[in-house]
Amino acid sequence: MRIIIAGAGEIGFYLSQMLAKESHDIVVIDKNRDILNWVDSHTDVITTCGDSTSIKTLQEAGADRADLLIAVTQLQETNLLIAAIGKQLGAKKTIARVDNSEYLRTDIDVNFEILGIDSLIYPKCLAAQEIDWVLKQATAKSAVEFEDGKLILIEMTIEKDAPIDNKTMVEIGQMNIGLDFRIVAVAHQGKTIIPHGYDKVHEGDRIFIVVNRESTDELINLTGNQKIIIKDIMILGGSRLGVKIAQQLQNYYSVKLIEDDRKKCVELANFLTNTLVLHGDGRDMDFLMEENIDKMDAFIAVTGDSETNMLTCLSVKEKGVKKTIALIENMSYTILSQNLGIDTIINKQLIAASYIFRFIRKGEIVLATNLSSVDAEIFEYYVKPGMKITKKPIKDLNFPTGAIIGGVVRGNESFITIGSTLIKPGDYAVVFSLPDAIHEVEVFFN
Repeated sequence: MRIIIAGAGEIGFYLSQMLAKESHDIVVIDKNRDILNWVDSHTDVITTCGDSTSIKTLQEAGADRADLLIAVTQLQETNLLIAAIGKQLGAKKTIARVDNSEYLRTDIDVNFEILGIDSLIYPKCLAAQEIDWVLKQATAKSAVEFEDGKLILIEMTIEKDAPIDNKTMVEIGQMNIGLDFRIVAVAHQGKTIIPHGYDKVHEGDRIFIVVNRESTDELINLTGNQKIIIKDIMILGGSRLGVKIAQQLQNYYSVKLIEDDRKKCVELANFLTNTLVLHGDGRDMDFLMEENIDKMDAFIAVTGDSETNMLTCLSVKEKGVKKTIALIENMSYTILSQNLGIDTIINKQLIAASYIFRFIRKGEIVLATNLSSVDAEIFEYYVKPGMKITKKPIKDLNFPTGAIIGGVVRGNESFITIGSTLIKPGDYAVVFSLPDAIHEVEVFFN
């Protein structure tokens, strides 16, 4: 595919990195030559220094033959204009990043497609939705639901003395525990593997499991974890993301929000009617103890500083907070923060990229997402007649070893796949894949 990325900021840079690995024809446009030099030195893409709203610049970048134009500059007005112009120049699909949730409301009668904009993406809204979902599956480090929760992919850590510690996939299958689940990936000592019969899981490993919602509680016990119930939440940071999170949570949980700007606190207190807004320094442990941090079930750090978010999460974890969530902008901190003990990492670039990847993948993809903790992707495919995946049972398909079909939703039913499972037209199939196997997987779902 020929893809034009307008804006080499955080999202644009990350997208160029990920897409370049898959041999797409990528052009990145930005006004800042220094930023483009950085992109040049870290990715294998074509860079163009210029104004993305310039017709000439877009024409030189090949907008007339672009399969996808992604406008992710820092200004939403610029992004909307880039997408509209790009569409007029011949780009097949256009995506614009916005910073106003009003544009996403379904009750407003504005058709952006008429303007030439196929899709809008609001990273802060996506991040807030991700945090809301993580809290609902609080015991898991991360979770993804398919078909309104008929199947769930959850990430768990193998704790000390867990029933499945040091056991192979075959041994786990023979435990006769009556649970319907499948381990689709294991993160062990910094490496992600798709497990097969005699691969083992060990204490400290992070495992990714496709499971029916009804089996999640038993699965928690199987991995040696304790179920976490969330009632009281503290949010650090009164940024737009912090406010968005408070808006989504305040009617379902007891929420406190900390902001160090006194004037902003007054504004937020008037706006967030069901949230207790506190003025103070969230890095000050004495202040946090005065505000009963030791009685909080969850702590969400979403300041604009990744280091502050990491350190405060680590500090409150020592005080007994059950669930810590940190916004990490610097991808290099992701593995480090998890090794230090932060429960869940939120990265806006990664979440936005997951959304955008749906427009890039081949086949009938309903959902595509990346996980911040592993080098892998999850797909939900809608299966159509004639697809290769429907021709034989899974064990006879020669499905790539770097990928695995974890489960299937068929009508109102969901089930975990085994070797003898035959995927049928109309099914929704959940696939977990390492990067090297993605193109092989696509062949089965084209």
